[in-house]
Amino acid sequence: MSARHPVVAITGSSGAGTTTVTRTFEHIFRREGFKAAIVEGDSFHRYDRKEMKAKMAEANAAGNDHFSHFGPEANLLPELEALFRTYGETGTGKVRKYLHDAREAAPYQQDPGTFTPWADIAAGTDLLFYEGLHGAAVTDSVNIARHADLLIGVVPIINLEWIQKLHRDQNLRGYSQEAVVDTILRRMPDYVNYICPQFSQTHVNFQRVPMVDTSNPFIAKDIPTVDESMVVIRFARPQGIDFLYLLSMLHDSYMSRPNIIVVPGGKMSLAMQLILTPLILQLMDRKRRAGNA
Repeated sequence: MSARHPVVAITGSSGAGTTTVTRTFEHIFRREGFKAAIVEGDSFHRYDRKEMKAKMAEANAAGNDHFSHFGPEANLLPELEALFRTYGETGTGKVRKYLHDAREAAPYQQDPGTFTPWADIAAGTDLLFYEGLHGAAVTDSVNIARHADLLIGVVPIINLEWIQKLHRDQNLRGYSQEAVVDTILRRMPDYVNYICPQFSQTHVNFQRVPMVDTSNPFIAKDIPTVDESMVVIRFARPQGIDFLYLLSMLHDSYMSRPNIIVVPGGKMSLAMQLILTPLILQLMDRKRRAGNA
């Protein structure tokens, strides 16, 4: 953790909805005039697309049906920890980009599914912003969570997460339902062992809960909308959170526990703005005071 060079991380599994929270942060940064070094978690995968397919085939041949991007073996977790630590100490660090598709790859004259070369973060950023699978990961060999100043978890209930992934991968990426289900099953041990524990490290969790039947996610025709949902927001450190203000601004919300507020799904974006803006401003104020010390 660093006062001079804050690190903010969003963590959540594939299909969880971390992109929504990322857009909220980007809006805050733009509105408040903060320059963030944006880091995508995919850039810290160990293998490019072709290599990952080969490694999965090797693992399957060896009897390992659970090799996935959720686990440490397929990721550069020590390098990610080093980035968080180094940025906190110096305001820079080594990053690269993963080029998801032809549009992203074209400016680099590379193939989709490959990485750009490693490069240093340019000087002059106000904070580092990470969004990916392992922003709060803790294993026997790494503790990434301890280097982050603000950790946000995005955790829809599991059936909703599966519905979102099924629809995204089938409609946007052209995968069959069988292929998506196979991915879900393959990732499950790593999801339990490496993704879920991170949500005990986060400072704030946003969990969307549908108010419609999602009991069989594999036959769902539509993704439940935000207006068909409630959002459970858990604060690890409720001290200093003005719950009365939040309740007054977020109509039809209520407290379910002393550190949990439940808000209508349609108010999720507003809730994020009301909650996250003060937290970012606190980090920036601490940065300013550390720079003047």
